[in-house]
Amino acid sequence: MSLIMTSIIPKTASRVLTRSFNPSIRPRTIPSRPSTPLFRRYLATPAAEQPHLRLGSIAPDFTAKTTQGDINFHEFIGDKWAILFSHPADFTPVCTTELGAFAKLRDEFEKRNVKMIGLSANDLSSHDRWIQDINEISQTNLQFPIIADADRNIAFLYDMVDQQDLTNIDQKGIAFTIRSVFIIDPNKKIRLTMMYPASTGRNTAEVLRVIDSLQTGDKKGITTPIDWNAGEDVIVPPTVSTPDAKKKFGDVREIKPYLRFTNVGK
Repeated sequence: MSLIMTSIIPKTASRVLTRSFNPSIRPRTIPSRPSTPLFRRYLATPAAEQPHLRLGSIAPDFTAKTTQGDINFHEFIGDKWAILFSHPADFTPVCTTELGAFAKLRDEFEKRNVKMIGLSANDLSSHDRWIQDINEISQTNLQFPIIADADRNIAFLYDMVDQQDLTNIDQKGIAFTIRSVFIIDPNKKIRLTMMYPASTGRNTAEVLRVIDSLQTGDKKGITTPIDWNAGEDVIVPPTVSTPDAKKKFGDVREIKPYLRFTNVGK
């Protein structure tokens, strides 16, 4: 047996070497497969490579330095709701008005069990000096932390960058953040997002309104119509029959079989 193996091995090796160094032998080309439709290719993309900042997905956790010390984001949220909102840079006019307005609404957010945390693309020393200006200009006392994200690690983690304005960069050549808003529930799930260009200030009343809508929907099992505010009529979900809705809510006003209103109070 050993003699047979000895005679085979050199011949096999010789053929391999000959094929490896013979320029007349070309590697076989593999025929290209027909292109896959876009939606099929998307579904075939591994889950880890698909966009993960979807409504209902877990908000990415991170550690960061803030104006109130180092934090772990999920630990910071705890058992409360949270609003994470980003700012392009310190000492900018629109951001200064926004943070002053949010600071003045501290009691309104606390009533709703919501913790606020800001993010700006500068370091802590800049944040501290900026807060002095905010308090002076808006006649307020800003109490929530502001994340120092000079390297944009969190901004890119949460995709807080404008693709159409990558020329909006700092002296390091790093893109500034846009005005993003993430509303996150106590289960650490992203419930609502808003994206504004750097040129447009946010609406604090709308942020409070959507928090009211989300919390009322969770507690009462309803949905809210256009321009809804707390205390106004709400919509009975299509999954609830009219007889069951009357048992649950009492008075139900039917406009169409699929559009029924009721009131659950504030």
